[in-house]
This record gives sequence, structure tokens and C-alpha cells, in this order.
Amino acid sequence: MRSFLIGLFLLGAFACNLKSVSAHRIVNGGGGAIGEQPLSKIAIHEAVLALRESASVKAYPSLLGLKRKKVIEISDYGSASSCYQESDSKMQSPYICSAPIKYKFANDSNLSYTKAGKATIRFQLINQRADFSFALFSGGLSKVRDSFLQPIQLQKTKVEFIFPIYGPYFCVLCPNAFANVKIIVVKIVARTHTFVLQPKLVAVSNYISFANPKAPLYPRLAQGKSWNEMTVTWTSGYNIDEAIPFVEWGLKGHQQGRTPGGTLTFTRNSMCGSPARTVGWRDPGFIHTGFLKELWPNTRYTYKLGHRLNNGSYIWSKMYLFKSSPFPGQDSLQRVIIFGDMGKAERDGSNEYSNYQPGSLNTTDQLIDDLENFDIVFHIGDLAYANGYISQWDQFTSQVEPIASAVPYMVASGNHERDWPGTGSFYDTKDSGGECGVLAETMFFVPAENRAKYSTDYGMFHFCIADTEHDWREGSEQYKFIEKCLASADRQKQPWLIFAAHRVLGYSSDKWYGEEGSFEEPMGRESLQRLWQKYKVDIAFYGHVHNYERSCPVYQSTCVNSETSHYSGTVNGTIHVVAGGGGSHLSAFSPVNTTWSLFKDYDFGFIKLTAFNHSSLLFEYKKSSDGKVYDSFTISRDYRDVLACVHDGCEATTLAS
Repeated sequence: MRSFLIGLFLLGAFACNLKSVSAHRIVNGGGGAIGEQPLSKIAIHEAVLALRESASVKAYPSLLGLKRKKVIEISDYGSASSCYQESDSKMQSPYICSAPIKYKFANDSNLSYTKAGKATIRFQLINQRADFSFALFSGGLSKVRDSFLQPIQLQKTKVEFIFPIYGPYFCVLCPNAFANVKIIVVKIVARTHTFVLQPKLVAVSNYISFANPKAPLYPRLAQGKSWNEMTVTWTSGYNIDEAIPFVEWGLKGHQQGRTPGGTLTFTRNSMCGSPARTVGWRDPGFIHTGFLKELWPNTRYTYKLGHRLNNGSYIWSKMYLFKSSPFPGQDSLQRVIIFGDMGKAERDGSNEYSNYQPGSLNTTDQLIDDLENFDIVFHIGDLAYANGYISQWDQFTSQVEPIASAVPYMVASGNHERDWPGTGSFYDTKDSGGECGVLAETMFFVPAENRAKYSTDYGMFHFCIADTEHDWREGSEQYKFIEKCLASADRQKQPWLIFAAHRVLGYSSDKWYGEEGSFEEPMGRESLQRLWQKYKVDIAFYGHVHNYERSCPVYQSTCVNSETSHYSGTVNGTIHVVAGGGGSHLSAFSPVNTTWSLFKDYDFGFIKLTAFNHSSLLFEYKKSSDGKVYDSFTISRDYRDVLACVHDGCEATTLAS
């Protein structure tokens, strides 16, 4: 059966001469491999113009955003008047203007589309600073060369035995392929014919526009470099020569003041490779950040984003609300959410050709529903899984906006944000799709002096966030940072010391780790476990492995506490938690049962930490499907328990009086 594809494109101009585009393949056009970016399935550079008078696409409504409706969207054309040509001959594949933003098959709403020739398809659009248009393609997702057999002569034979049906035979009378019955087997004497399928553009719709495509959108809060500072980052279409960005904010119900925003962007040349430099590239707009300083602790503030245009008029976002951070050591109820590897998904059912992040929306929606019951979020790597398709970062920031606009949304660097060969990443892989950290580090603020590692305080918590995409081993710059961060915690004021990183530097029963025999990222805990023990880290969190697992308090692969649900007294050993089930395809466990693993769950979920005071902490693992608690434990202790001497965790003493 022929396949027809509807794709949504952002229009700078659809001016790429498809007939002259290089016909290099960028992906296998076969079945969806787990973890493969859905947009990489569409080989637009192999498409040919085949516009038909008999085919048409009509998109409506033609103007969106008058009442801040969410947009209905489909895919994206190029943003330049000619195709970009990579200067490096080794990177000529792909060689194309731009990939679509979304796609659906035309028979999604009408299974008889290929016969009836009519269908209505709904897309949800968001403002991405340009007009949209929809395109109808036939011929499949990519160029496929195949062959078929044309029968010349049929030779029939009666047989009676058990056999499987293979090769150039087909069964005429068979209850099943292994039946012990009299059957007729037909052998085909045939001639082979070869044919080629490739995408053909057969129709293009009218334009769909937003009332104000440059409007400030998708605010995301983050902790500043001091406890009483909050940062607001947002995206717009306004450069500084068009408008001055600022945040209007203040105590809820009081007079509002204004803080200017800085402006950043990046170009195609900032990308390290394909598809980010080629098929995946599109203009990211402008990223603005305002710094709201000298906040009162635990206080509600309102804010809205603004741009003062050169003509003196103003463009505004809607009003938002957040609560400022508590003073370090403040004794109050403090609640933290932690997960990794969430990604994004499409509420309109588009784009998910390979079921890329099936749990993403469930996690997002559970957090939105419970927004009043937590104070800060840590998304520890593998954020959008854009993998070089720049349009997907708008989609991701739109998806998390209800959360990130209300509480600090802190991020860590993962392999799908940073890794690219020859760019200084610790792993020489192409997992970032050529983004090499530029997108994540521009789209989200972290209080880091250099790269993506940082420390931050939230009341009674002290967080040390490591960057596993750069060297962490003993003697490295990052090792020194980690030790300095752990040592800087004032455990009398901040009793809860948390370490977090993307890759599993501690313990995991992941299938692949098990096959390696390490049950960790290679070289992971060998360098760091002495630091965790010396500074008495309570819990270490990881993503990367897409499931949930909790260890006992462990040191050097040995459980140092026999309890499973309540821990009290001296701090000895660190509890290691894999929380990578935020939304991306799940990871299998090793069949080996390790002695340090207490709880495993092959499902999507997230962690909630609740500090009631300096002596009592509650840990909960919740599933994204229903928000219910499926694993939990508590910690109760006093300050003297943190000071107590344990193996490899003792302060120096002297016999002198």
C-alpha cells in the first residue's frame, strides 16, 4: 500500500531546489530503532518535486494566537533561500535545507484515504517565530530500492509432510505453515524487477501565521548563583536592535519593578556536525535571561516578560508566579523532584514513528497536576532528545513551561546534549546530533562558573551536580570541583547532601552494565566513592539508564546497613538511585541479582524528596502513570550522627591534650 505523509514546516522560504539536492542517505529507512530521533526518519533531501493539480492541502485557521491558543502544527520548511553546503566533504550527508517539525500519515484519521483521497488531520502548533505550511508527500519516508518477482511459470506439486514455507514458495492450502496435511506447493519461476520508492512532494498548503510570532514565550526559572537570586530565561524573536528585553516583577500584590535581560543566540556555525548543521538546523530565535536579586526567603513573587520596541510600544507575556528559595539552613517544609531522560512527546499523536519517549507526557502531566506540592525540579540530563533537530527545543520548552515557569527547573548535561567527536567531550560519540552542548547551555541557565557542573543550595539541601560528559576521574578539574562542592556543605545547617549526575557513576543493574561486569559506568565509582564516603553523601542520583533502582547504603560494593525502609543514626555509606525513567524508552535489567540492589522497577517515574526539618527526610518513588508511591524510605538522625567517625570517613585526631 502506498504511504502518504503530511509534514509541518516552518517557512523562512521553501526555496530549496530539491532536484539538485545531494541524494545521500542519512538514516536507515527501515523500522524504528529504539532511541532514534523520529525526524531522522524523513529523508527530505531525497525528495523530488511532483506537484499535482489533483492534490491539495488546506490548513485552517490561518491566524493563531489571538487568544493564546496552543497552535496546531505539522512540519517545517527551510529557513534559507538556498540549501546550506557543509565545507567539510566528510559531512556532506545530509545535505538539505531543513527537516520538518512534525509529521503524520495521511490515513491516520481515514484508513481508506488511499481510495477515498480525502482526510482531515489535526495538529497542535506552538509559536516558533515563523509561518507554517503543510506538505503532502507520497512515496514513503526515504529512498528505498527494492525488487519483486514477476511469475513466468507456475509448477504445482502435491506433497504430504511437515515443513516450513520459505523462499520462492507460497502455500495454497495450509491451516498453518507446519501442518502435517496434504497440500499443494507452488514453485515460482520468475524474473526479478527492481523499483525505487522515494519521497515525492505532491501538494503544499496555505500559510498559517501567529498574531505575534516574535512574542516572549516559554519562561524557565533557575536558581541563581546566590540563594536569594532567581533567574528567568525565555525565548523570543526580538534581537536587541529591535527591542529591549526585561522582566517586570515584584512581591505578589505590590508595586512591580523591572530588571533588564541579557540576550544570546547562536548560528549554524556554532553547531559541531550533522544533523544540527544541516537537515536539523533552524533559527533558534533569541534567548533572554533576567536576574531577579535580593529576594525575600520563601516569598511569592509575580513576574511577566516584556520587550520595549524601538517605537516605544511594549510586547508582554502573560503573568506568572513563583516562590523564592528558603534561606540556607532554614527549617521549613522543602520538597524536591528528581528525574532524568524525560524527552518530549506530541499531544497530537504526531512524530512518534519509533515511540521515542513514550512516558514523557505522563511524567510532565503528573508534575503539572502536583505543582503545588513541590518546590524545585532537577532534570539530570537527556532533556529534549532533540539530537540535532533544533525545532524540538521549542517543543520541549513549551511542554515543560507550566512547571519551569513556576519552580526552578535545574538541569544537568547528558550525552544527548553534549557528546560529539573531537569537541572535548569525554565520550567520543555522536549522541548530541552535532549540538555539542550549545543548545542546552543556551536554553537553560545553571549557576556554573564553567560548563555544566555546579552546586546550589535549597534550604536544608546542598546539591552537587556533576557533568559526566567530561572527565571526573581523580586528578581532573572536575574531580577537584566535586570535592570542593561536597566539602563546602555546612552539615549543621544543611544536613541533606545530594550528589547527582547523568551517567551512573555509582551502581546500576542495567543489562549492558551487567554484561560488562561493572554494574556502573566504566571508571565511575572507582575515583568518587572515597569522596562520597569521606563527606557522607546521603543519596546519589543518576539518569542515563531508563528505569528505577535503589541500592542499600553502600560502600565499595558492600551494604553497610541492613535496613531497607528506615535509616537512623551514624551516616555510613551512600544510597545510590537510578531515576532515568522520566520518559524515554525503558532499559532492561541484568538477570544477575546484585547484593546491593534493594528495589527495581521497569517503568516510568520520578523521585520526590521531602525534608520536614534538620532530622527527618522522606524519599518517595512515584510512577508517572498514576502518581502513586511505589517505593519509599525515611532517614532520621541528629547532627552528631553526621560528625561520627566511620570507615574512610573520619576527621584527623591527635592524642595531645
